[in-house]
Amino acid sequence: MSPKTRILVVEDEDPLRLALCDALRAEGFDVLEAADGEAGLALALREGPDVVLLDLMLPKRDGYSVLRAIREDRLASAVIILSARGEEWDRVQGFEYGADDYVVKPFSTRELLLRLRAVLRRADGEAPGLAPSDRKVRFGECEIDFAAYTVARAGARQGLSRQELGLLRVFLENSGKVLARETLLDLAWGRDEFPTTRTVDMHVLKLRKKIERDPEDPRHIVTVHGVGYRFER
Repeated sequence: MSPKTRILVVEDEDPLRLALCDALRAEGFDVLEAADGEAGLALALREGPDVVLLDLMLPKRDGYSVLRAIREDRLASAVIILSARGEEWDRVQGFEYGADDYVVKPFSTRELLLRLRAVLRRADGEAPGLAPSDRKVRFGECEIDFAAYTVARAGARQGLSRQELGLLRVFLENSGKVLARETLLDLAWGRDEFPTTRTVDMHVLKLRKKIERDPEDPRHIVTVHGVGYRFER
């Protein structure tokens, strides 16, 4: 792993934050740290780290608020939530706000490092999964800019989260094929990271609002009832 890879740890529990920072530095990462949400957000926006390890229960500004602000600012950093809150609703909420992974406390350092490396592999390059010539893709009224994390449609430009781009990439690579929700989950998230298909449906709804002229009558992401979805360019 490159020693220049920069990780921001936002965690208010001093022993855990210090242990994480020590372990990450021992792996060769450049590590920044913050003990509250406001300081963490300021560091993220100023330094643009490759990955943010983000606790949810933070003083001054909670983790969900920090995550929303990071995504609204279109910061390209990957975000891994670290939380003792492991219920499905919390995990769904985290992915809905744009998290790249969700790790439930307590966790081992080995598990976190494996997940961190997996996130970095997915984010490697400006447009994960695409050749340099394909970093801008057109279909219908849309132009997807994978490097800028945006979609332009009918003269309006909107931001896309890293996970929305990942799902859209899978659709583009499998145009015309019927993909089951389980298949989409495996290809875009990885079954071990988020073992439920509900998040696929929610991200499809979000993508439709951004790429479809009429999200209620989609022409690109078509529902195949009882199976999953088919993408039509």
